[in-house]
Amino acid sequence: MKLSLLFLCQFFCLSSIIAQNKSNSITTEEIINNAITAMGGREYLQTIKTLYSDIATQMEGRQVHWIIKEMYPNKGSFEITYNNRSVYHNWFDGKKGFEMINGKKKKADPDEFKEKIYKKNIFDELDYLDSTLWKLELAGEEKVNNEDCYKVKATLANGAISVFYFSKTTFHNLRVDKISNAEKDTFETTFFGGFSKFGQLTMYTEMRFEDNGVKQTAKIINLLINEMVTDNDFK
Repeated sequence: MKLSLLFLCQFFCLSSIIAQNKSNSITTEEIINNAITAMGGREYLQTIKTLYSDIATQMEGRQVHWIIKEMYPNKGSFEITYNNRSVYHNWFDGKKGFEMINGKKKKADPDEFKEKIYKKNIFDELDYLDSTLWKLELAGEEKVNNEDCYKVKATLANGAISVFYFSKTTFHNLRVDKISNAEKDTFETTFFGGFSKFGQLTMYTEMRFEDNGVKQTAKIINLLINEMVTDNDFK
């Protein structure tokens, strides 16, 4: 009887180890490549040179819009509008960041755009495969909204650390943790959902942000590919 129990214990332990090794046999490169395929494929993503997003959210009890404009490879603009009026605006021209305050243009805090200089593509997933930019490691598995996910730790060339959670079923990125202080284990979390197709591009439409107990939701109400963005938006 004791021998039978010992055998069963060894069998189930071995089965668990085999299952775990099988689960961990996927590489970070394969995960990212599957994520890129789920978005529309590398070849298609590389044809997208500009992206325009109109995002609805609430700030201080008011309904506002975030207008985000991106241009290949790393230009970006962020504007907050309220009642069709711009109340805040900053942008990165590819080398430096600026902001508009009281109708006057001034240089922005370099820390706000410190990761922009490392971008080589509009879609970060394409950059994750560049070993000169990112170091990736598989950090296990975790559930996000009851969905099994691969957990990928990514370290940017400047030392910034992010953790991504890719669905094991769809390979959509369901959550991102940006580590703000590794020693104190503090981070900002963004959840993604409502994945929809915009032409050939599959993107999330819903976002939920959590930062030190503060929560905020936002929804993409319009997304335009290779439209509504020009070089003038970053001057």
